[in-house]
Amino acid sequence: MDKVWLNRYPSDVPAEISPNMYPSLVEMFEKSVQKYADQTAFINMGQVMTFRKLEERSRAFAAYLQNDLGLKKGDRVAVMMPNLLQYPIALFGILRAGCVVVNVNPLYTPRELEHQLNDSGATAIVIVSNFAHTLEKIVDNTSVRHVILTSLGDQLPRAKGTIVNFVVKYIKKMVPKYNLPHATSMRLALKRGRRMQYVKPFMTGDDIAFLQYTGGTTGVAKGAVLTHNNMLANLNQAKAMYAPVLKEGRELVVTALPLYHVFALTVNGLLFIEMGGQNLLITNPRDIPAFVKELKQHPFTAITGVNTLFNALLNNEDFHELDFSNLSLTVGGGMAVQRAVAENWMKLTGKHLLEGYGLTECSPLVAAYPYDLKEYNGSIGLPVPSTDVRIVDEEGNVLPNDQIGELQVKGPQVMQGYWQRPEATKEVITEDGWLSTGDIVKFDDDGFLHIVDRKKDMILVSGFNVYPNEIEDVVALHGKVLEVAAIGQPHETSGEIVKICVVKRDPSLTKDELLAHCREHLTGYKVPKVIEFREDLPKTNVGKILRRALREEQDAKNAEA
Repeated sequence: MDKVWLNRYPSDVPAEISPNMYPSLVEMFEKSVQKYADQTAFINMGQVMTFRKLEERSRAFAAYLQNDLGLKKGDRVAVMMPNLLQYPIALFGILRAGCVVVNVNPLYTPRELEHQLNDSGATAIVIVSNFAHTLEKIVDNTSVRHVILTSLGDQLPRAKGTIVNFVVKYIKKMVPKYNLPHATSMRLALKRGRRMQYVKPFMTGDDIAFLQYTGGTTGVAKGAVLTHNNMLANLNQAKAMYAPVLKEGRELVVTALPLYHVFALTVNGLLFIEMGGQNLLITNPRDIPAFVKELKQHPFTAITGVNTLFNALLNNEDFHELDFSNLSLTVGGGMAVQRAVAENWMKLTGKHLLEGYGLTECSPLVAAYPYDLKEYNGSIGLPVPSTDVRIVDEEGNVLPNDQIGELQVKGPQVMQGYWQRPEATKEVITEDGWLSTGDIVKFDDDGFLHIVDRKKDMILVSGFNVYPNEIEDVVALHGKVLEVAAIGQPHETSGEIVKICVVKRDPSLTKDELLAHCREHLTGYKVPKVIEFREDLPKTNVGKILRRALREEQDAKNAEA
């Protein structure tokens, strides 16, 4: 396909990136911590961690993993925590030990956690004590042999950290009781690791860096295999798009999205490490007043987030009083940026909200708005450098630029496949390396990509993928349910919410009863917000439930309203 978008790049954005700037993420990290040693790398809860401290602590953690736990290159280590100083220590410690990072959503239910730990084959997990009760319920059913526990305040000065941990546990009661008798504290692990020898393993760009879990196109969560080269390529692609407005060693980026989310991991965690920037880690971005209070203390130059976060900030009066004169970059990802939010952001801050589009399977960035955007145009931007895209029909035939079809992507950021799932990999990656995204798109006359529809049934809730099969499997476990179909329903703040259409087996079934069942087995954002009881569900002639018909029925109701 002709690269119709190339003439729309700003003159200082290259069409291609250099894919081999570093042999691995470890070399990138080592170079940055040496170059920016005494500058701030991360800030959290008022505590500063310099690049030098990050290097020392991650090295100690790597040494602990190698020596005390006996982990080898390629072993998988799960990380289950929100944005804390402990996260980058664990992240780079695991990578420096030659191991593979398995990011885990801390809000997972026991069922979800058990699946991910077993599927990845993780032998160790680093987890915050707030979620240890979830692990306790299933750890004996997994291959996890080592549990490393940390508390929210453990990287703060001892007096402050003690107070924070006391308040969190005993006043706010945010740490449910748990029993993990063989767990080791991360504090002790770092203390022991400092006395041990760290041996840097031989690594290449083809080694696996992350198993980043996603539902893919359908079904249960699968681990996208992302190598060091995949992540470095996407880091460089993001840098090519955004570096012209960033100054090396002088940026402060607000990181409110969790670093276990691949968008924040690449754009915030890796890009700003490479550029010597500061990361302001927000542990609980849902507390908007406290979040804004934190922003007042730091003259931030960049911020990333999802549409719902930007919308919440815009609706906070104190946020309007902040000084935006230092702000040079705002990037929205994870879900579509709404026109009203983009325009109101520009009106308040004087800076464009640049949308990025991607998939976990692409590390994740595929397309982005150029930094010199003149006005919001409703697109997902332009393909990032060294990325080929094409539009295909349902049979996989390539279509002309002016046609509508499914977006396929090819580039150095595309995953190697799904972990130990060759058949699932074949379903989304062609023999010559094209990844099918499941999104129906079109080009406009300037080469910008626009999403027309979603081929896959995925529901996008505040930037998080929710897959109908999983919801339906859980609901169907309830003895009073005969049939169920899950679809997304448009929502003004979260983009979509989960709606289930249920046929009762037992007439006594109530919505409250079904909600209680779902809350027991599903993370909060996956729990259905709308329950509709029906006499039957639309089906094909072979009995397959037609979610599409339910969505069309819903769209018709919305149009009438």
